[in-house]
Amino acid sequence: MESQIIRPGHLTAHQTARVLGTGLDAVRQLVRRGQLTRSGGTDRQPWYAAADVAALAAKRRARVTA
Repeated sequence: MESQIIRPGHLTAHQTARVLGTGLDAVRQLVRRGQLTRSGGTDRQPWYAAADVAALAAKRRARVTA
């Protein structure tokens, strides 16, 4: 279940997975590898900074097109 109240400029884990085109497990792996950091929420419902997610998505797109 997604959080109903989230700070502006942040995304839930589900939203992050959608933006990156991955699943929740892949988002967890990105956090474990240090490629993405949590910026709020709780352990069960983490939030990620929208700017960080957008930068990671752009980096992944650039790698695919290169």
